[in-house]
Amino acid sequence: MQVFSSLLDIKNLNLQGKNLAVALGTFDGVHIGHQNVIMQAVKLAKENQGLSAVFTFSNHPLSVIAPKRKPLIINDTLAKIRDIEALGVDFLFNIEFNLELCQMEPEAFVKMLKDYLSPKFLVTGPNYSFGVKGLGTPDLLKELGEKYGFKAYMQHFIYCHNNMVSSTVIRKALAEGDLDCANKMLGKPFSIDEEVIHGKKRGRLLGFPTANLAIKAERAMVPNGVYVVEAYVEGKKYQAVASVGTNPTFEDISRRVEVNIFDFQQTIYGQIIRVDFLKMLRREIKFTSVDALLNQMKKDEKQAKAYFVKE
Repeated sequence: MQVFSSLLDIKNLNLQGKNLAVALGTFDGVHIGHQNVIMQAVKLAKENQGLSAVFTFSNHPLSVIAPKRKPLIINDTLAKIRDIEALGVDFLFNIEFNLELCQMEPEAFVKMLKDYLSPKFLVTGPNYSFGVKGLGTPDLLKELGEKYGFKAYMQHFIYCHNNMVSSTVIRKALAEGDLDCANKMLGKPFSIDEEVIHGKKRGRLLGFPTANLAIKAERAMVPNGVYVVEAYVEGKKYQAVASVGTNPTFEDISRRVEVNIFDFQQTIYGQIIRVDFLKMLRREIKFTSVDALLNQMKKDEKQAKAYFVKE
């Protein structure tokens, strides 16, 4: 999959006559509803011997339209690219949403897509909006398709656990610790990709060395607690257990993720690793002694390893 971050680079592609099928959306989390939209674009491209693309934004539109209402992000750019590529997409147009796009009339936005992408098909979800004040709708897209030479498709809502799948619902599920619901709606484990930073090395002294990851203020996150996870280091998957929180037993302040990777001895400071959250074991606890903490850590490790045996 080729990734482009500027309109100028897209223009140089010359996509005229390529039977391009484009999925439009913000796609934060690339959940099963988003996947339904993107896979329809991929399907249309294959059926018409064309190419598939996703046109999205590198920042959430609300960060420009109404910064105070900007939601926490579910996945960063690295994860977004990985998830979209896994669906078989040929091109990802990951463009910065700016004031110019914010103030663009709906038809002007469509004309821009026509000028830069020459799409044959456009695919959206039912709540997709575009143009100034979100005045553009999937129905308007269908109308404008007749004028600009493309056919617009609208995919229906997807439901899970009797709830409509949306990024908003997933953020709420994550915040409330309903990891099972969030993961089902995502169609994959909730994950983070972060750089391994230096900690206070207490885990190593206790016999449980950890890879420490900072938690960005702008990202959606699970509650403080202990989780069964899988860690990816240089593309290789490892079983692990992770603690999310502030380590209250030692009265630390900064919130972070501490990942104890099983059967792993490498030094990986400065590397970006991926952590998939599979199951919550317990909430964060402040222990009365280091021995009490150590005993619980042994229990956590045993539970996590038992989880992988069952799976």
